Amino acid sequence: MDNKQLTPQLHVASQISKDDIPAIAALGFKVILNNRPDGEGDDQPLAAEIEAEAKAHGIEYIYQPVVGTAITDENIENFGATIADNEGPIFAHCRTGTRCTILWMLSQAKDKTADELLATAAKAGYSLEQVRGRLEELSKG
Repeated sequence: MDNKQLTPQLHVASQISKDDIPAIAALGFKVILNNRPDGEGDDQPLAAEIEAEAKAHGIEYIYQPVVGTAITDENIENFGATIADNEGPIFAHCRTGTRCTILWMLSQAKDKTADELLATAAKAGYSLEQVRGRLEELSKG
């Protein structure tokens, strides 16, 4: 299981399994945020399986499925609200961590510059220059 820190409150990761939950709990995460729709890949576990294991370890589980190629304003608002409403730390995951990172960047675009957000993503290993236009558009909001 890989996880990359975007902020002290938020880490992102690729797809997890229920076997990863004990390690996530041991790292002190209070919330798991799943942005991957069920059925997106043949090898992915169902959200309900991860949720049951998370709850068994005292971790809140939030399922916010997002289609990576069609991120909506509602998706961005929901992600931002989840971050704002939870002290964390939050462990967000999708297929590769990229979708979660993009959602975080877009949800923060009114408070941070595109350069700051892209630099944070790059530091975590995500090169997302292709999102710059939407970041700049949202910052003018």
